[in-house]
Order: sequence, then C-alpha cells, then structure tokens
Amino acid sequence: MRQLAGVFAIDVAAYAVMSNHVHLVVRVDADRAAGWSDTEVLRRWRCLFRGPVVVERFLSPATRAGMTEAELEVVAGLVATYRARLADLSWFMRILNESIARAANREDGVRGRFWEGRFRSQAILDETALLAVMAYVDLNPIRAGIAEMPEESAHTGIAARIAALRADDACASGEALVETGEASPSVRVTTSPETKAIDSPSDSRSDNLWETALNRLPSAPLLPFGNPAEVPAAIPFTFDDYLTLVDSLGRALHPRKRGSIPADLLDVLTRLGIAPERFVEHAGFLLKGFGVAIGAPERLAALAARRECRYLRGLGRARALFGQAGRAA
Repeated sequence: MRQLAGVFAIDVAAYAVMSNHVHLVVRVDADRAAGWSDTEVLRRWRCLFRGPVVVERFLSPATRAGMTEAELEVVAGLVATYRARLADLSWFMRILNESIARAANREDGVRGRFWEGRFRSQAILDETALLAVMAYVDLNPIRAGIAEMPEESAHTGIAARIAALRADDACASGEALVETGEASPSVRVTTSPETKAIDSPSDSRSDNLWETALNRLPSAPLLPFGNPAEVPAAIPFTFDDYLTLVDSLGRALHPRKRGSIPADLLDVLTRLGIAPERFVEHAGFLLKGFGVAIGAPERLAALAARRECRYLRGLGRARALFGQAGRAA
C-alpha cells in the first residue's frame, strides 16, 4: 500500500488492515500527476507494468533519437493514459486488491476469487470530517477488541506514526535504532521518490511487474500534519491533538471500557465543532451512516445542489455529529 502510494499521485492519511477488510483514507492529487514529465510518467508506470516495447525505446536515449514520428505519437498517447491512471483511485485499488488477493491465495495454496466485491469509496468534504474518519479508521483494532491502545495495533496508520515519532525521539537522544521506514508525523515536506523500471525475473512472462516488484519499492511517507500554508496538502491539525483525539476516543469506545467521555477528548471535539456525546455514540459505525460523502450539513447540502438531487444520505447524521460546526458556519 505505502509502496504503491509512492508510485501513484495518491497520499495515504490513515489506514487499518484487518482480518477481513481494509480501510484507507487517501488524497488523490491530480495536479501532481499533471506536473510530471513524460519520462517520469513512463518510469512510474513501468514500476508496475512492463508496457510495450515502444516505451522502452523512448526511455533509452540511445534508441529515442531513431524513433519515427508515428512511434512518438503512440508514446504520447500512452503517456496521457498512464498519467490519468496514476491519479485514479480505481487503478490504485485494483492493483492493491489484486496484490493482496494473489498473496493470500498463494499463501493458502488456493485459487479463485478472494474479495467479495468491488471497493467502496466516500468523499470527505471538510477538515472536521477528515479527522473524524481518520480516527474511525485508526481505531478499527480497538473497536474490534484486538488491541488495547493505538500503538499496539498491528497494521494501522496511527501505530506507524507513533513508531516513527519514537524513532525520531531516539535519534535525537543518540540511541541506536532499528530502521522503521516510516516518516515523522511532524510537519515535513514530502516528495515522491525517483522511480525506475524494475525488471521482472527472466522466466516471468507476466506484464504485471507489481506481482514481484511492489515489496522492493520504497514506502511513501504518510500525509503529514501541519499548516497547509507552510506544508502543501498537510492535514490541518497538530499530531499531538490528533493523538489525544485517537487515544481518548479509543478509551471511550473500547468494548470493555465504555463509559464517560474523557475531559481531554471533550476539549478536542469541542474545538473541532463536533458534538461530543453524539460523536462517541455514533463513532463505532460512522461510515455506515453516510452515503457517497461525509461532511458538515451545509457541505452535504451544497453537494446535493451541485448534483441537482433533493437528498443525500447522511444529512441527519451530519446534523447530529457536526451540527456545532454547521451552526458556527
């Protein structure tokens, strides 16, 4: 997943890998893909697929000079296609789901369909909804009762961020570390790595290089927290406050610890304009209460108007959860 994000123009903000499903919170950055050179687009695509011979010839300075105008037109068409795909969530999920399915089937020694159906996605319309959904995703293992604290979760974005923070602290104190491969959750400019075409084994006839190459690609950092004016695309919140939100909400939602809302959680939710009691009440099934989009009531109403429809599922839930934000606006 993180390796794939390093190839696509897609940033991962939060994730949770469970035994029977995967949750992702992502940002699709079409403008980033539009800024890539033709060569960059082709090199990124060839991290995943072999592509036609004409692409290989174009990428080699020794053979590009001898290409005909017709061949260059073919390459231009392929570049346009690949550029669009590298900023397409459907293509990202297609490769991710196929890679998981093939690995699982190979491990179990079986063949056939692995996933029950196509992935589902919901648009996140505002910053408050973004933080609420991220917390929902990061708390999957705690709600399921398989982890006591966020940092104990095996495969979540919050656990990766905490591990990276501890690694940074240890580096600052001069302690020896085991390389984690994670990016610091503090404000940091993130750039996509340079990518090169990775050849599949000589005996492989598959054009899908991701079947063997994904694990060898560098992991992309998670989307950072910070001020978007200083760090483009940053999540507009401090990591300390987000950690308070997740930790306190986790204690309020834990199957064996349900009860009163901690004071620190009350403070964070109030500052976000979220109704604390309602949020804790609905946080265990947040996504199911909405349809194609999640956000404040006025954002959902505006989306319905743009789509020229009279109603969007989730408006009542939005009023209950984000009503304070709606009144403040």
